[in-house]
Amino acid sequence: MIYLDNAATTFPKPQSVRRAAANSVMTMANPGRSGHRPAMAAGEMIYRCRVKASEFFGAGSVENVIFTPGCTYSANMVIKGLLKSGDHAVVSDMEHNAVMRPMHTMSEKGVAYTIARTGETDDETLASFRDALRSNTRLVICTHVSNVWGQRLPVERIAALCRQYGIPVMTDAAQSAGVFPINAEENGIDFICAPAHKGLYGTMGTGILIARHPELLKTITEGGTGSGSLSLSQPDFPPDKFESGTPNVPGIAALSAGLDFVKQTGVERIHDHEVKLVTYLYDRLSKMSSITLYTPRPNAMRNGGLLSFNVGNLSSEETAAYLFEKGIAVRAGLHCSPLAHRRYGTEKRGAVRISTSYFNTMNEMESAARAISMIAR
Repeated sequence: MIYLDNAATTFPKPQSVRRAAANSVMTMANPGRSGHRPAMAAGEMIYRCRVKASEFFGAGSVENVIFTPGCTYSANMVIKGLLKSGDHAVVSDMEHNAVMRPMHTMSEKGVAYTIARTGETDDETLASFRDALRSNTRLVICTHVSNVWGQRLPVERIAALCRQYGIPVMTDAAQSAGVFPINAEENGIDFICAPAHKGLYGTMGTGILIARHPELLKTITEGGTGSGSLSLSQPDFPPDKFESGTPNVPGIAALSAGLDFVKQTGVERIHDHEVKLVTYLYDRLSKMSSITLYTPRPNAMRNGGLLSFNVGNLSSEETAAYLFEKGIAVRAGLHCSPLAHRRYGTEKRGAVRISTSYFNTMNEMESAARAISMIAR
């Protein structure tokens, strides 16, 4: 099978990630709750991973790295932990339902929000965000890379704009963490939400929230933290304030190894490889008359390793099914991002999405191109 659904989760995982997860199951116990060796080994591993993540994302402090069950959970922590009735937020028209569904819930609780339209240029996108700001805007949310179309949004410039007004910025880095450089301190981003299992090559069920200003957030869960256990009040210091319950030790061990893999391989090298593959495929598909391509030719500055298209009058699901019959795994449909599909008029049929990883090859792109050509004919 040729696996081209890496925007959903990277596959395969590096051998080092597999070994780290397996080793944690065999040698580690519940951290922070006991003084025996397996518990202490888990606690030490988690701290090391926190240090790596802090350095990788420019968190400013290890306490600003919060481990979560996933990127969606991280986004909910920010949206529901920061906004309250009477507040206003701005979101891009490329947001995933990980943002839009909690925003919808908060709108039913008195929070208003405005959707900023992405433009053909970064200047147009920035102007759209600027026009959407209000006197009561308390949060601006902008995905870093669209999970449908692969475009990189100018989150750094949006963060600079918001700093002028003292407005916190959150970015969904589900498709950019490990693929594009992103540094909270250098880029002025207050909250970065990222999954472990995509560009960081970890396993599913683990996420990260980088919170440069954790004091702005209320916690949305309470429970055992291994600290201050005599008190019924949740600890008020990070990361304990946000990390209730037993942590996902195998997931964090895998993330730690994934961070090592990405750092050793090089973010730029990974990104260049992925974009080179989808650019080759784009050029092949652009010569097929029955293929609809919705975005400009990918380039390394503005795109991740992701390409969406449709074939003739086929539904996206039919095309994906045909490709799977030929041994090629892709994603079809709306990709949990209806706003992004409305932006390009594909909300009714969806789109076929091909997404690459460091482990894909040019030969696989050639095989995909031939298979799509056969379907198109």
